[in-house]
Amino acid sequence: MVALKSSVNRWIWSSKASFMGAYPSGHQAVVPFAKKKRNEYIEDPPDEEVADDFTDEMEEDFDDAKEDEGDVMDDDEEYEDDYDFEDDFESDDEQDLYAGDGGAGGGISLAGAWWDKEALALAEQVSASFNDDLKIYAFKTAANLTIRVRIEKMSTRYGSPTIDDIEAYTIAYRAKLDEAESAGKIPKNISLEVSSPGVERVIRIPEELERFKERAMYVRYTTASDEATTPQEGDGVLTLISYDMDLRECTWGIADVKINRQQSGKGRPLSKKQREWRLQTPFESLKLVRLYSEC
Repeated sequence: MVALKSSVNRWIWSSKASFMGAYPSGHQAVVPFAKKKRNEYIEDPPDEEVADDFTDEMEEDFDDAKEDEGDVMDDDEEYEDDYDFEDDFESDDEQDLYAGDGGAGGGISLAGAWWDKEALALAEQVSASFNDDLKIYAFKTAANLTIRVRIEKMSTRYGSPTIDDIEAYTIAYRAKLDEAESAGKIPKNISLEVSSPGVERVIRIPEELERFKERAMYVRYTTASDEATTPQEGDGVLTLISYDMDLRECTWGIADVKINRQQSGKGRPLSKKQREWRLQTPFESLKLVRLYSEC
């Protein structure tokens, strides 16, 4: 399976004195941050000697790339092996992730504490106060008095909230929690974390297929086989070709992304066999579908 990355905007607000030190005025431990992608990291300029070495390496890579240009496989050339996804799709984190887990998989997950249903109700009230534009994508409580909320912005195409949206939701929700603490409806010293779903969010099937149909997706699925007594599991980075809500099934092709192109060889595009490969599967056979990002 593919090792997928996560990038989210996040606000953390804690009333615990041990969380970022003591704050005498109460709930003031507010720590906004946004994780940077690797291509956004800015380093100090290298010294002249290092820069020269870097230039030499770039020139060597450029020469190698030029040599590879003549090796691109012709569309009519026979693809030697049947298409199969690489073993490096394996990832323990991906195995643990599932739709509706209350975290990266979205949905609601309550710890079973006496206060968590009240906390969820308050979070839903806050969403309603934003005219349901900032809706709950995931909500999770923990026995250590922690609430984690992921929100999505419904007025944007892919549901991505800004850091200002996350800040506004956090402040409004914290105010609701403070009132509930004073009334004894929830315990004191609850930690709150509000974030976005992330650039590789889990897709809800089938209701979000239309919304994200133009994006490359990591898909884990099962297939029935006449030879096998149990369904076989497969996975890969795919693109949605079509879906049928009446038949409750969809058709996938191989996404034109680097990890798939590399199977044809360095510098080569998708082969003809890769471009023609199709997977038709019912909705219930889709074990996990999430957006895929190469960045």
